[in-house]
Amino acid sequence: MASVVPRSAVIARLRAAGCVFAEDEARLLVEAAAGPAELDAMIERRVGGEPLEQVLGWAEFLGLRIVLEPGVFVPRRRTELLARHATALTGRGAVVVDLCCGSGAVGAAVYAAVPGVEVFASDVEPAAVRCARGNVTGTVFEGDLYEPLPDSLRGRVNVLVANAPYVPSGAVALMPPEARLHEPLVALDGGADGLDVLRRTVAGAPAWLAPGGYLLFETSTGQAPVATAMVAAAGLAPEIVTDDDLGATVVVGRLEP
Repeated sequence: MASVVPRSAVIARLRAAGCVFAEDEARLLVEAAAGPAELDAMIERRVGGEPLEQVLGWAEFLGLRIVLEPGVFVPRRRTELLARHATALTGRGAVVVDLCCGSGAVGAAVYAAVPGVEVFASDVEPAAVRCARGNVTGTVFEGDLYEPLPDSLRGRVNVLVANAPYVPSGAVALMPPEARLHEPLVALDGGADGLDVLRRTVAGAPAWLAPGGYLLFETSTGQAPVATAMVAAAGLAPEIVTDDDLGATVVVGRLEP
């Protein structure tokens, strides 16, 4: 939009509220707003602590614009490692399942990168499912992990990816306010050691994977050894993939043919 509000004034308001990247955020807000009134409302939301992506209504993820509603988990940059590695393991025409899909960013990224894939996704949070249904070219189910998936997928999934919550319950209160106040707890809290949801994900994976299929999930560096042991105990061959620039750790398990 051609705003009558000086961008310098927007930057000053954002900077005063503690926004580290005030210049970049001001540019995005000014471009997104339809007029001065909407811009002011958007600035107020951002200054009030709402994540920029929820204010804009979208998040950038591997070159895609992922639509977001207020209150929906915001895709993290570090999760691009999960999406990139899933894409690298996905062949043309593969069956891909995105569990704990949130807004569907990972499933959408794989679909965009690999021709002919079938994408299925699920999430327990209704608002996330609404977003994912607009972002994912495929079928998105509402429910807990594997529960809503059709039985016809059993033994047919080539790549099973999960961005499950892995923050220990006691550490949620230490997260930035943007996350703990504006994202659903179910998308953050992974239980006492952060691995409760991932334990169920790993335990269920062999029944759904095709021979030679892969399970991938994001975790922390400190949790990776325990998570790798979980994968091995489930009968999958484990591997750890890291990206220091993103501060990201992904655990991979392969079901041997």
